[in-house]
Amino acid sequence: MNAPDQNQTVRATDLTRQFGDRVAVNQVSFSLNRGEVLGFLGPNGAGKTTTMQMLTGNLAPTAGQVEICGIDMLERPTEAKARIGYLPETPPLYRDLTVNEFLQLAGRLHRVPKKELAGAVESAKQRCGIGDVGQRLIGALSKGYQQRVGIAQAIIHNPDVVILDEPTVGLDPNQIRDIRALIRELGGAHSVILSTHILPEVEQVCSRVQIIHKGRLVFADTLGGVKEFRGRSLMLGLRNAPPIEAIAEVPGVGRVEPARGGLFRIEPQPDTDPTDALVQASWDNGWGLFQLAPAVSSIEDVFVQLTHREETV
Repeated sequence: MNAPDQNQTVRATDLTRQFGDRVAVNQVSFSLNRGEVLGFLGPNGAGKTTTMQMLTGNLAPTAGQVEICGIDMLERPTEAKARIGYLPETPPLYRDLTVNEFLQLAGRLHRVPKKELAGAVESAKQRCGIGDVGQRLIGALSKGYQQRVGIAQAIIHNPDVVILDEPTVGLDPNQIRDIRALIRELGGAHSVILSTHILPEVEQVCSRVQIIHKGRLVFADTLGGVKEFRGRSLMLGLRNAPPIEAIAEVPGVGRVEPARGGLFRIEPQPDTDPTDALVQASWDNGWGLFQLAPAVSSIEDVFVQLTHREETV
């Protein structure tokens, strides 16, 4: 058996979860290293939250294995969970406590030694930008500050892994910017898994991206790999562009969408390549073809290509 990688903080192997006859997560495998921020994406119901619940030990897998810093979650759950900080989509806050009282409680629950507790509370507050609200009731804080308190409870014990589920939902633009800056800062000292539906957020704060669809991982790569992902979409440039309907009638073309710079994004029909047909149609109809090439992808492009077709069948 190989020695564990000291740089590796999370390892999921063939992670599977069934609810009756429904397979919510199907043989998901991935790993995460120190200093990485992983964007975990997927449509609603894809299995993101179920996966995170298994990673944090809140839900037992039907099959597969989770290791946190080389510690098996099922065999040594207390030790494994001590290495994790978790912020669920609804922060687990006690609105009738002050920020200091709540973070002291969180520290005790995470078994921070008594002599270190006050320092841990102050450190978490400063890192999350809530040092001046320690005496205020959580229920009296804005949602942005409540999210900061939620993140503070997740890092108060200085975990190796921080898992954040939709941390910027419902925040205003200024609050979103502050939380994103905090996530980037966390990525310097921890491994971070960020689940979000806001795709530009991933481009701004993450170093790696994973997409889950119908319980299976369908994409896993770095941000650089996202840009190199070609999929099957094409970018078509025409000087004398006809109506979109005319382009859509070219054999092999499945969908046509207008893009920037007067270009068109072409999604081919399954198992077809409309390249030759598009060149011929442009020549025959005088469309003035000046560009026909694989599309350079953004995270949104990759996400749509890998999940849209099955969603609309």
